[in-house]
Amino acid sequence: MTLASDPSAPPRGIRIAIDRGGTFTDCVGTYDGRDVVIKLLSEDPANYADAPLEGIRRIMAHFLGADLPRGAPLDTSRIESIRMGTTVATNALLQRKGEPIALVVTKGFGDCLVIGNQSRPRIFDLAIRKPDVLYSAVVEVDERVTLEDYAEDPERRVTRVDVKVGSPEAASAELVMGLSGEAVRVLRRPDRDAVRAQLQRVFDSGIRSIAVCLMHAYTFPDHEALVSEVASEIGFQHISLSHELMPMIKLVSRATSVCADAYLTPAIKRYIDGFQRGFEGGLGTKSVKEAAAGSKGARCEFMQSDGGLVDVDKFTGLRAILSGPAGGVVGYAITSYDERTKIPVIGFDMGGTSTDVSRYGEGRYEHTFETTTAGVTIQSPQLDINTVAAGGGSRLFFRNGLFVVGPESAGAHPGPACYRKGGPATVTDANLFLGRLLPEFFPKIFGKNEDEGLDPEASREVLQELADQIQRETGKEMDIDEVAFGFLTVANETMTRPIRSITEAKGHDTSKHRLATFGGAGGQHAVAIAESLGIKQILIHRYSSVLSAYGMALADVVDERQEPDSTIWTDDGDVVEQLKRKMAGLREKSRQALRDQGFEDGEIVFEEYLNMRYRGTESALMIVKPEAGWDFGAAFVKHHRYEFGFTLDDREIIVDDVRVRGIGKSFRYDEKSVDEQLKTVTRRDVTPDKKHGESKVYFEGGRLDTPIYKLGDLSVGDVVKGPAILADGTQTIVVTPSASALMLETHVVIDLPENGKDRRV
Repeated sequence: MTLASDPSAPPRGIRIAIDRGGTFTDCVGTYDGRDVVIKLLSEDPANYADAPLEGIRRIMAHFLGADLPRGAPLDTSRIESIRMGTTVATNALLQRKGEPIALVVTKGFGDCLVIGNQSRPRIFDLAIRKPDVLYSAVVEVDERVTLEDYAEDPERRVTRVDVKVGSPEAASAELVMGLSGEAVRVLRRPDRDAVRAQLQRVFDSGIRSIAVCLMHAYTFPDHEALVSEVASEIGFQHISLSHELMPMIKLVSRATSVCADAYLTPAIKRYIDGFQRGFEGGLGTKSVKEAAAGSKGARCEFMQSDGGLVDVDKFTGLRAILSGPAGGVVGYAITSYDERTKIPVIGFDMGGTSTDVSRYGEGRYEHTFETTTAGVTIQSPQLDINTVAAGGGSRLFFRNGLFVVGPESAGAHPGPACYRKGGPATVTDANLFLGRLLPEFFPKIFGKNEDEGLDPEASREVLQELADQIQRETGKEMDIDEVAFGFLTVANETMTRPIRSITEAKGHDTSKHRLATFGGAGGQHAVAIAESLGIKQILIHRYSSVLSAYGMALADVVDERQEPDSTIWTDDGDVVEQLKRKMAGLREKSRQALRDQGFEDGEIVFEEYLNMRYRGTESALMIVKPEAGWDFGAAFVKHHRYEFGFTLDDREIIVDDVRVRGIGKSFRYDEKSVDEQLKTVTRRDVTPDKKHGESKVYFEGGRLDTPIYKLGDLSVGDVVKGPAILADGTQTIVVTPSASALMLETHVVIDLPENGKDRRV
């Protein structure tokens, strides 16, 4: 690992990056030019209470050579920084185990989330079941504002307004200029005493978290601010305001988003509070420079859904849904994409519970601003990651004559059958039985004393039960090899579908991409996935099984700023100058926020966007500032044609939002790119003496004698021709008979044949 915050001096203390997944928690520690990887079960209540704390304890014990007892608070004086991604928010949303909340809305809109937007994802279903709302109570505030000259009005008249929102005069003015530049008419101001009485009743019922979403608050936030003041006086412990979280148009999306934040943030805070109690001196929000200088307490940052890090005290539920998977996207984007060749990369992150797929091209992350997770539509910048419930822990079923993989997962407890806890048949069991997973290379963390390896016999038994069931129900006799391979084939097809949706469905040629494979189970399925998609080259980083944690170690600190707008886009100077002024203001706020965290101006860069759409449509596109100037209009038209296949040349273009993404560069990645290494590497066939052993591995058609190589025994330039198994303590890579693997300094590169699919995968 080559990470440096200051090339002239080694780091003061230990830097730790953690990905707490559904099945495993991956930890990467760096100290004095050395690194260590720790992999442990996310849930193992018989041995430790919190997996990230246990991982930190083991990393410190490794580097310091000390015996640190479990349960004792850890000394932070030797820790420089902790970076973590967690599934706490995701799990709370999926399992509906968040905080009881009340929704505060404008009078008359109390059922807006029950009605929703009338979308039907499965339009032919006869029995429609709407997702349950997250709130337990509704408060309708008697207030109302309206827009005087909204941008969608084809006969829009620009009303002159001298009073701006936020000014002292706005407290009593009838007509106010909103943040978006639209004239806001205040029809009814909320009565403070009435609001207090309503909120007091909610408080007395036991609710301590509220979500506030009032009409047009994205441009006129004064009434939400009043509700917040009253709620704070009453004693509510958490207050989420829609205009602070995501000041964008669309009431329903804002309301669901603010509900998600109020529902999830208290759960996150409880977890963080418990996590912090595991340290002497606590965890802080120190600047980067303070952490490097050795001040008391460790700097702690959490990964957000947009791929940026944020201080522990600013980590909220709305930005935490994809906290874990985001680290993997950052990891492969930095380690597998080359700015010179610009070959786009598909990320394939196969973990124990699910598989996440994403795409990185054109040198920037692909974000989406409205997503639906567990039936909840969230309006917030997130990396465009598609998730499918198929992972190493996905359960195997034979239902109605079909092989079925997932969506149920065995999780970490009890886990797959081979984990020695009496678990069910899973994808991991199928790989183990077929010889694609080798017990000797898997961490010995199972059994009563956490010192036993995988149990192949347990896998054989549960797969035999499935084979017997198939014979009983179909009359067809299948041996266990065929059954296990059949389930893997189904799992592979399940995992290719979301990849097609982020590539082919958006106009990208999948075969022109590389496949960056990571996650604990990714290497076992990489070739089969690539073959199905027509991809000819696979990149597997040396830390692929912990790449999400590694990505967090590489990630930047991000400060996002966004303001609403209602400008009709034109190329004339007035419109451009107005937008430039607004963008400059956001840029300065972001710069100051990053300065406060210790970043110098030379370490801060910005990405600038306009959120644009055609008049009369809802399909807004976030357009990045063109490299050569301010021609956002042409960029929008080009992007719209690319995304949707058409343009509306007779329609005006509306700018809905101005967005600035400030990025604080905290570390430097010094490794050579894959393409640089491919140009200079000297290839040679691997010598026989490097073979560690041999195993009978099942490929379609039967078992083949397959050599096994330890990754640590292979040298740069070694070429391993399939069939082969490459393994170390954290990953297993299956090389099929017609593929070959090349060793680079940072990656294993698997090349597939150009003449079609190898049926023996």
